[in-house]
Amino acid sequence: MPAPNPQALDFLLTRRSRPAKTLTAPAPTREELRPLLTAALRVPDHGKLEPWRLIVLEKPALARLAALAGARAEALELDAAKRAKAVAQFGDADLAVAVISAPKPSEKVPEIEQLHSAACVCLSLLNAALAAGWGANWLSGWASHDAEFCREGLGLREGESVAGFIHVGTETKPAPERPRPDLDALTEWRDA
Repeated sequence: MPAPNPQALDFLLTRRSRPAKTLTAPAPTREELRPLLTAALRVPDHGKLEPWRLIVLEKPALARLAALAGARAEALELDAAKRAKAVAQFGDADLAVAVISAPKPSEKVPEIEQLHSAACVCLSLLNAALAAGWGANWLSGWASHDAEFCREGLGLREGESVAGFIHVGTETKPAPERPRPDLDALTEWRDA
């Protein structure tokens, strides 16, 4: 017989990301963040390759990334709205964790499975932060796909990419509800 954990299931059925723009200080301290990061790394990892790494971005690092995002947006001739959004994503944040997909050479485990494992780290960190009572949001944006921003701002190595930026802080207002997927429209049941 399975050993149910109704509290965990209830959390998963009701969890809701908090918009990053509604998060404020205080953010978790390093000591408060460590168990969340530990939980984040308990993900499916075919081959035990650990094809990811974390970069904790505190306020000064986020301010530096905001300036870099502004400069890169200008160099790429992006419109003012895209520039402002990227600058705010970093400049208005108090804490974010960059989850870096860092695939390892493997004949057994395809790179796509390793990327999926990094995405699992993002979701696990998001859920750990929410379960601990923090507000949290998983963001990406154009800067996370810009090779120069990633290299200069985050020190990404060849073959690495940003799986996501997990913003963590104190929520200032309840998260708005949104429509949820229709299970029946998206699910096939096969018995043969």
